[in-house]
Amino acid sequence: MNFTQWILFFFAVQLIHFLGTWKLYQKAGRKAWEAAVPIYNAYVLMQIIGRPRWWVLLLFIPIINLLMFPVVWVETARSFGQNKLKDTWLVLLSLGFYLYYINYALDVSHVPNRDLNPKSASGEWVSSIVFAVVAATFVHTYFMQPYVIPTGSLERTLRVGDLLFVSKMHYGARVPMTTVAAPMVHDTLPVIGTRSYLKKPQLPYMRLPGFQEVKKNDLVVFSWPADTVKQFFQLDKRVDKPIDKKSNYVKRCVGTPGDSLQVIDGYVFVNGQQLELSERARPMYDYTAYSSKGVATEWFRRVGADEFVRTYLCEQLNQSQLNFIVPYIRQSQNQNGQTVIITDAQGLSVEVVRAAGIRNIREISLRERAVALTDEMAEALRNIKGVDSLVRLVEPAGTAGFKIFPENPRYPWNYDNLGPIYIPGAGDQVALSPEVLPLYKKIIRDYEGHDVSVNGNQVYIDGQPATSFTFTQDYYWMMGDNRDHSEDSRAWGYVPANHIVGKPVFIWMSFDNFNQGMANWKPRWDRIFTTVSGSGEPQSYFRHFLVALAAFFVLDYFWRKRRKKKKQGA
Repeated sequence: MNFTQWILFFFAVQLIHFLGTWKLYQKAGRKAWEAAVPIYNAYVLMQIIGRPRWWVLLLFIPIINLLMFPVVWVETARSFGQNKLKDTWLVLLSLGFYLYYINYALDVSHVPNRDLNPKSASGEWVSSIVFAVVAATFVHTYFMQPYVIPTGSLERTLRVGDLLFVSKMHYGARVPMTTVAAPMVHDTLPVIGTRSYLKKPQLPYMRLPGFQEVKKNDLVVFSWPADTVKQFFQLDKRVDKPIDKKSNYVKRCVGTPGDSLQVIDGYVFVNGQQLELSERARPMYDYTAYSSKGVATEWFRRVGADEFVRTYLCEQLNQSQLNFIVPYIRQSQNQNGQTVIITDAQGLSVEVVRAAGIRNIREISLRERAVALTDEMAEALRNIKGVDSLVRLVEPAGTAGFKIFPENPRYPWNYDNLGPIYIPGAGDQVALSPEVLPLYKKIIRDYEGHDVSVNGNQVYIDGQPATSFTFTQDYYWMMGDNRDHSEDSRAWGYVPANHIVGKPVFIWMSFDNFNQGMANWKPRWDRIFTTVSGSGEPQSYFRHFLVALAAFFVLDYFWRKRRKKKKQGA
């Protein structure tokens, strides 16, 4: 919906409210016209139902108002004596239109100064739950959102199993564009697995003021521009989602509006200079380790690596045994009367081997093995006795990778060698030609909202010949620190400003083996209660938190004890 459509929609809602409540306003001692004046009518209504004036603000905050409207409908009915359970259900199920029946068909009287306290324990419980949900939704939507790292694209900077708080305030909270949605869930309802929102009506993009801009090296949470999946981690048919209901990704911003960016042998260069990463960044690259005696898994473990595969050899397995171990392996194949099993770094546990009835199993130390390492890990591995060499894997320039932006034969790029590209900002004008268009076609069409076509050597925008284009919003280039295992801008291109969600600021919990079920979770004590950004090694404030919590309970105990003595003395 555009601005004009929203104005019309707003006044339509005001008209519906006026037609359904003007008599009730009169019966409460007010004027009928007061029900027709936008915003003022809500202020008067709060007086009629005996609720605080600041509730008016909640009625105009997207998403929060969805929770408040039913509350106000019920309160209005009760303010005119309709306080039975039947009346409550009729108001809710009719989406407030039961008030029309009360307004025109019933001879009701206003109940001034009615008791607003719940009449039962269950009523008090429901009231507490409603306002707890309102408060939590307000914080979640406009201030701070919890987030979990599900994949290793930022290993070892942010790790799989890190539970974060993401600040919406740093870059300014994005006002929800999807106006009808379940509170505190994203695109899918838990358990049910169905869509959690209605696609229409949609608010235009708006963002509250923030206290900083997105800068190079910032870790940023954003709505994945290329998201068309129905549910994350599940293959299904394509789904077109509103911007704020696309899956959330977290990457490092390596390019901002106005930058010229190039990836050379896996390293990022901005405006001709290699990007110096922040102190806490831990970029990882793929290496091949060589040893004439076989590369041992224990060597990888010793340097802290956990992104590699393991190979096992055992007696030939039957189909039943293979079916049992499928959840724990990558692949298997029979060779010369034996079975070769490939697993991730965790390997096959003794319990799984025994349960599957596998005998004579042993791990093979191949002479050549791939592993993802940080610079520190690579240096430590090179110094291990028995390692003959360690070579970083780099795709040569000019070799076209699979599904690499902009997916055009004119640009045979890959993850290690890409660009140069220009990252446009709001107001930037770029020259257009059939040769240049592949770099900008997607953002002109999908994010700027124009039809794009080419006829011969002429580019057309919205059916008109065009030799240039002026962008209306800023764009960013996002990449994962786990350079060879991150689906990022190198795959799908620029991230528009209206897709920015927030900035990760705090790790409040962290678990090893996060994707292996809760029974296998192991706390990473050194990462719990640590800040995401900053200088030096991250410091855990968990002990400080426990001390402060213990102090609070001790002081609270003595304070209550003192109050009790004072009452007894009185």
